[in-house]
Amino acid sequence: MDAPFIQADLDALLDPEGPPWRRLRSASLALTGTPLGLQPTGAIRVAWTGKRIGAVDRVAVAAVHQGEFLAFRLEWRDPTESRAILDTPSFPDAAAVLLPSTPGSSAVTMGAPGAAVNAWYWRADEEHGRHVVAEGIGSSRTLDLELVRGRGVWKEGRWRVVIARSLRVAGAEPVAQLAPGARTGFAVAVWEGSNGERAGIKAFSGDWRELRLGGLPSAGR
Repeated sequence: MDAPFIQADLDALLDPEGPPWRRLRSASLALTGTPLGLQPTGAIRVAWTGKRIGAVDRVAVAAVHQGEFLAFRLEWRDPTESRAILDTPSFPDAAAVLLPSTPGSSAVTMGAPGAAVNAWYWRADEEHGRHVVAEGIGSSRTLDLELVRGRGVWKEGRWRVVIARSLRVAGAEPVAQLAPGARTGFAVAVWEGSNGERAGIKAFSGDWRELRLGGLPSAGR
């Protein structure tokens, strides 16, 4: 999938219904529930035996960058808007884009020791995004609540969500570092709150798909 360069400010990119996204074609990705055997604890595996994991089965994805920020727009069907934790088993709707932090990391297992993955995570009940790193099942940890920007709009039974982060970030943590013209992998995860989904209980797109970032325009053009 291509993430072309466009001239737009960050506020314009963060509007899921804004002009930058109207000109782009989305890729439709099939989602499947995370396998029960990959859940981190026996208690979770027992609690979800016989239940459907992954209520959302398809998501439309588009991506762009403007030289500083890379933004993804996700859209999926959801008849219920779940923004707040009211009572169990209701949880907020959520989505994330995963990128490899190191060559050879696996999206399916959320990385492995020494082979991290970086998640840009949005949740419907929060005004900020979460910058997350994981090195295996059950190892996710939030690094920051400022770097990832997210905004979601629910309308007529559909979520439209933008998740963005600067191409490069400072620090020693194993996170994705990107550049115009580069190639990387990406995967998508969606949590359906009304289905009780949270943490490792989610729908996801499987292993990495290629993302090609457009180069910057040449000087003088």
